[in-house]
Amino acid sequence: MTARLRFAPRPTLLIVGCGDIGLRVLRLLVPRWRVLALTSSPGRVPLLRAAGAVPLQGDLDAPASLGRLGGLADAVLHLAPPPAQGRRDPRTAALLQALARGARVRRLVDASTSGVYGDCAGARVDETRRLSPATDRAWRRADAEAQVRWWGRRSGVRVSVLRVPGIYALDREGGDPRERVRRGAPLLAPGDDVYTNHIHADDLARACVAALLRGAPQRVYHASDDSELRMGEYFDLVADRFGLARPPRLPRAEAAAALGPAALSFMAESRRLDNARLKRELRLVLRHPTVREGLAQIEPGRP
Repeated sequence: MTARLRFAPRPTLLIVGCGDIGLRVLRLLVPRWRVLALTSSPGRVPLLRAAGAVPLQGDLDAPASLGRLGGLADAVLHLAPPPAQGRRDPRTAALLQALARGARVRRLVDASTSGVYGDCAGARVDETRRLSPATDRAWRRADAEAQVRWWGRRSGVRVSVLRVPGIYALDREGGDPRERVRRGAPLLAPGDDVYTNHIHADDLARACVAALLRGAPQRVYHASDDSELRMGEYFDLVADRFGLARPPRLPRAEAAAALGPAALSFMAESRRLDNARLKRELRLVLRHPTVREGLAQIEPGRP
């Protein structure tokens, strides 16, 4: 059994990339934790302060602005995405260099993506699966994982990685599944469809907290729910729940002509994530164990 990492009565957490998930984590931890939130946007300072965080201005693309972050917090939650180009993640490198200048951090949790596995042809995948990123986006995440795990081994900081699939919630910008359904964007025909994986934003925030408290060093966890759905089945559930027209289905060849490369890239990979380690080791009880149950808890008339 993994030993729980013990913090001071009111530990300090630094959230790097405090967007939607970071704000949900804030709501779970404040005021039991003192929470610092790194932001490169002065306009977000009032929002972060109102949510209970102490805002720190700094930019991962400008390492000199990061000061001595390593001396400010007991734990770090790294939610900031890599840059939009290349196969490396210089932002994570800048963060780790800043953290190394202090000696206070004892725990780091990094949010990665299940895309690091590439296409698994619908197979069930656990955390021991060999990485095979197929896009530059996934390569950047794999690079970030390698950096934080190497840094943890070298520094003695307990590092855990959450591999995250598709995040959904109606109150999440960019994560409301009704948006795609309303656009009428086509999906793959059943014979060509791929398995996708999901996690409700609130459960992901709770997984972040569980990893901060109970994550094992150098351990990877699938932050995914229990759903086993193909992409078309997922969006059909959304359409039926909210009285929307189901998206059209196209054979893969026709979908390639109708959709852009970015959208099509998500239809080129099929896998089913095993989340047993999340539930067994982090002891996380999902409040939205499947998409069907998550959607059932929402009033259909909600805007």
